[in-house]
Amino acid sequence: MSGSIVLRGGTVLTLDDTHRVLPGHDVLVTGDEIAAIGPALEVPAGTTEVDAAGGIVMPGMIDTHRHLWQTAMRGYGADWTLTQYFVWYYLEWGKVFRPEDIHAGNLLGAWEALEAGVTTTVDWSHGLQTTQHADAAADALEAVPGRFVLAYGNIQDAPANWTGTPEFRDFVSRRTGGDLGFQLAFDVTGDPAFPEKPAFEVARELGVPVTTHAGVWGATGDDGIKLMHDHGFMTPETIYVHSASLAADSYHRIAATGGSASVSTESEQSAGQGYPSTWALRQYGIPVSLSMDTSVWWSGDLFSAMRTTLGADRSREHLEAHAKGETVTHAALRAEQVVEWATRGGAAALGRSDIGSLEVGKKADVVLLKNEHSPVSFPLLNPYGHVAFQAQRGDVHTVLVNGRVVKRDGRLVGVDLPAIRRQVESTVDHLRGQLGEEAWAKGMNPDIPEAKILDNPYTYTDYQSDTTHGG
Repeated sequence: MSGSIVLRGGTVLTLDDTHRVLPGHDVLVTGDEIAAIGPALEVPAGTTEVDAAGGIVMPGMIDTHRHLWQTAMRGYGADWTLTQYFVWYYLEWGKVFRPEDIHAGNLLGAWEALEAGVTTTVDWSHGLQTTQHADAAADALEAVPGRFVLAYGNIQDAPANWTGTPEFRDFVSRRTGGDLGFQLAFDVTGDPAFPEKPAFEVARELGVPVTTHAGVWGATGDDGIKLMHDHGFMTPETIYVHSASLAADSYHRIAATGGSASVSTESEQSAGQGYPSTWALRQYGIPVSLSMDTSVWWSGDLFSAMRTTLGADRSREHLEAHAKGETVTHAALRAEQVVEWATRGGAAALGRSDIGSLEVGKKADVVLLKNEHSPVSFPLLNPYGHVAFQAQRGDVHTVLVNGRVVKRDGRLVGVDLPAIRRQVESTVDHLRGQLGEEAWAKGMNPDIPEAKILDNPYTYTDYQSDTTHGG
């Protein structure tokens, strides 16, 4: 499609400053921008029309932390803990990924994001052992018509080492500065010697943000935050992923320096970084964005992220109240808030004021949720509640990125899935061959801890109710 596109008659969630909800409105896209929003808009001749009646028109969603390179291993680690993830990727098998394997994972994961209405994704790419791997990652992202940020990382080497090589500098000069966004991705261990300092200095010299896994139980904690703060490396552009096991002092430092947190609730709930942190972040006024982490475990969409975030936050609120003998009568976190975190929150974290909301003059990253074949599509009473609790990736009807249609009538546009499948199958065959069948099966099926059933003081074998005797 080219020229103008109009989405007709949908319920428009603008996510602007006032969060206007506009039933029965049109959204006109001309070129790469939103040209008009209003009822029954007059449009230029030749404008492509999309019937949005009965659907929700919302900004494209933004994921601020997704390890795209791991997508070819989809579902493999469903029963892992964080320890098993670290052992598999960091210590044992992450090093056997070839550049073509990084490319396959990124290609699959990038299209997966678009298919679910995620129009901007931060590729937290910490499998870049060489710049050949990095070129493969960037090539894949540039081949997919979404917005992407390459967060360059390498878990097989210390940040001070890989950021200091001539090869890395050459990659930065060749591949950054265009449409592909760029960050540095590394973690701070809390070592008092602060070995990550040179990497922060490189980020400062290059003028690029740092994204870091912070508040991960047993791995990165308050000592790392203090080192960053004491050396002046906490900035408004810094994204603290998870932030799930930090003390009040660390949250205060993040809030005071203007940073934001990327919360991956499915990940934190299942892997053990700490309790999903939105209940704490809200207390300190720290901005939030959402992310899904990795498809090696979890869902590749932000509907799941919104749903689980609401559930975890409210569960904590009830738990805290019950511990004090109190009852929560009004939920503090609302569906509207998590929809904002999934859109505008991500835009703010990335410093992008031109995306994240539907407003005239902003970039046309637009998603239509509509599924005429689903009984869950009606009635549409609470649009924010519908997005957060009812919608799924199968309800994503149309997706525009920068004014370009990348999904229409529930189908991706311009994707060669058979070719991607072949690449991914090659990667799976390679990894399986490297591990061998025994290690492959063991990695996917970790041991189950022995569970002890508590002794029960009650027995029911001889129990008979009074009604049995007619009593």
